[in-house]
Amino acid sequence: MTSETPAPLGLGTYRIRPPAIREAVLRAAEDPRTAWVDTAPNYLGGRAQTLLAPALRDRMVRVSTKVGFVAQGTGTMAITAGALSASEAARGHCLTTRFVHWQCDRNRAQLRRPRLDMVFAHNPERSAGDPDEALLRAFTALEEQVGTGTLDAYGVATWDGFDNGALSVPNLDRMATLAAGSEYHHLRAVQLPVSLVTANAFTQALDNRGPIAQAAERGWDVFASAPLFGGELNELATRELTELIHPDLNVPQACLLAVASCPGVTRVLLSASESAHWHESRTALAEPPVPVATLRKVLDVLASD
Repeated sequence: MTSETPAPLGLGTYRIRPPAIREAVLRAAEDPRTAWVDTAPNYLGGRAQTLLAPALRDRMVRVSTKVGFVAQGTGTMAITAGALSASEAARGHCLTTRFVHWQCDRNRAQLRRPRLDMVFAHNPERSAGDPDEALLRAFTALEEQVGTGTLDAYGVATWDGFDNGALSVPNLDRMATLAAGSEYHHLRAVQLPVSLVTANAFTQALDNRGPIAQAAERGWDVFASAPLFGGELNELATRELTELIHPDLNVPQACLLAVASCPGVTRVLLSASESAHWHESRTALAEPPVPVATLRKVLDVLASD
């Protein structure tokens, strides 16, 4: 079953144009009940967080950021601080305890926030060595950040980790339990691509299977990234398919409403530089959710093409 309302929008900053950031944050903050901005230290060539900070000041907006990738221009700084070895910096991705702590501290400084709402371990499948050991190290550091009062909760953000078998929700839960020393850990969210193209987890969720359903069973938030598949859905979705979802919406609106109607999804991240795109999207998500039976039909149509 779907919820009574579609999942709300959050502002994603991976593709947003830097000059548009201030106005985009203002739009995202229009409804303090649902306002959310998602970013990472490596977005926009390493500038995303410093560009966001002035716009976030005095705004009632929750913010999620990430740890893992070595942001442009920070490798030498992290090496000097003892947070990275030269080989780790050269690899460009690291989830050791010391680097996670260093990056959390830097994230707070760049965002000018004494406390972070959510930090995602970013693409942990990219880590060197045993992935479980990398998760355990990262989660241990993030639990310690929670313990110091500088972080509310943490999660895992991935592109294809659930699809390729590198990650599973039960194992993430197990690693977080080990890191916290009890089942009362602070792993509270996953972020993964959900669209009518990247539809594996979407299809599974309709059958109450897969990572979205498993996260929802645990009460975790599910952040749907790339809901329009980098804008390519405008070319792939037909008008007939759009009318099946909602006849009064245009193609991107219909595709967004479908993702926001996926059972278990709690937030849809949209990188919208233009005011018109954001407000069109908000209008779409004010509609009732798409029934599961209709979502099945839409995904079947796409799979048969």
